[in-house]
Amino acid sequence: MAKTKIFADRNLKVGNIDQNIYGSFLEHLGRAVYEGIYEPGHPTADQDGFREDVLALIRELGVPIVRYPGGNFVSGYDWKDGIGPRSARKKRLDLAWTSIESNEFGTDEFMRWCKKAGVQPMLAVNMGTGTPKDALELFEYCNHPSGTYYSDLRRQNGVQQPYGVQYWCIGNEMDGEWQICGLDAESYGKKALQTARMLRWADAKKADEPGAVKLVVCGSCHCDMPTYPEWDRIVLEQTYEEANFLSMHRYYEYRPSSPDPLMDFLGSAENMGEFIDTVKATIRYVQTKKRSRHRVNISFDEWNIWTVSAPRTAPDWVSAPALLEDRYTFRDMLVFGGLLNTLLNHCDIVKAACLAQLVNVIAPILTKKGGGVLRQTTFYPFRYASQYGRGETILSISDCRTFDNFYGEAKRINEAITHDAQERQVCAFVCNYSENAEDVELELRSFGDLRCEEFVTMQSADLGAINTFDDPARVVPVPQEPCAVCDGKAEVRLAPMSWNFLRFRY
Repeated sequence: MAKTKIFADRNLKVGNIDQNIYGSFLEHLGRAVYEGIYEPGHPTADQDGFREDVLALIRELGVPIVRYPGGNFVSGYDWKDGIGPRSARKKRLDLAWTSIESNEFGTDEFMRWCKKAGVQPMLAVNMGTGTPKDALELFEYCNHPSGTYYSDLRRQNGVQQPYGVQYWCIGNEMDGEWQICGLDAESYGKKALQTARMLRWADAKKADEPGAVKLVVCGSCHCDMPTYPEWDRIVLEQTYEEANFLSMHRYYEYRPSSPDPLMDFLGSAENMGEFIDTVKATIRYVQTKKRSRHRVNISFDEWNIWTVSAPRTAPDWVSAPALLEDRYTFRDMLVFGGLLNTLLNHCDIVKAACLAQLVNVIAPILTKKGGGVLRQTTFYPFRYASQYGRGETILSISDCRTFDNFYGEAKRINEAITHDAQERQVCAFVCNYSENAEDVELELRSFGDLRCEEFVTMQSADLGAINTFDDPARVVPVPQEPCAVCDGKAEVRLAPMSWNFLRFRY
């Protein structure tokens, strides 16, 4: 069997890695907030009702930024319902997820939670039932020091200093027929432009000025939408000079009914890469058409594995029903690792991304009401990437076998190579999608005298294996003997169907 060769030269860079590529997402959906991050009366709850056991895992995961409060939820949400004395807050119907929203947790609670979790907030504003004026008032509440109605209201609510929220999403999936008060591209573009201008005027900075707020406009919901990619072009042509990011969303799932379920699922990363490339080309087209020197990047602010097996809607109008609580398998983790590699390999254009979501709802972390907390299989590749995937991504050129799948042709070895010059560290994140062990040669001689500091593998004979509260360590990273490096070449054997992490120092 031919050996797979991967070549990476430190002078051939994809781009610098923005740490916000390791962001996540919390929506008022299911048990993400209530019984997820917030559960007053839980044995680990602090004085604000935040679960300390969950906070500890979020810090371990290394998430730098969290998008909130939606998602589909935001298109029907009035942020004013979630501030002030809890006894005066109104319960509302949440049409997005057929649930009752108690509004016990709102903007101020989220900001306090962000501070304790050590994350930066990314706030989404309502472009469904909401107006540009509503968005401006939320901005005033969060970011203006004092002396106006909403900034003084924040101070009355106990927060003297402004939050200084930098990242703002102008709506969510506005071309989706499921979206509350969804819009066509022209109508959304006009509304988003007016909202963006008002936020910039309130911020008193231009889009490219240091310290200016960062604005995300909605791209098409996903690449299977009939609006894609025309929606993206039309919206960008209206908002280009005010926007900093265009959003992308994409979920992948294992489909037993597909022609070749396993191979089709393993091809997901290839599709994600093509999706990013198309959106990048659309952005560059609009930039060229406008003769603009301003740069718009991608915020891939919803991505994950999402299966159809977990309930998606509540049978009755109840608060915090258990929705979308996927139990991630080893197979899911393997594809998830490839998606992470795709984000790293497009770090020149993807400058923010949000794993959707963070707790309970299609999440790497699961909780029990009143009980424990669990790391799902996908927790581990994300943790290793956020901890070690720093600095810059190095262009990798590989020679390996391929396989056919629903999306086309994909490589059996899926890799991302990162270089952190400050730490003098080179990392390789490698998925083996072959059902056989694979011998791989990593050609890294341009980095000088390397030694392998760490080699871990996640591998299972049972592709359906999951971590449970009774067996939380069934699928976890297993340390391997560090591989040998000779003349800048590392020789390693990868287990069949495995996710692998190698860390080198020089």
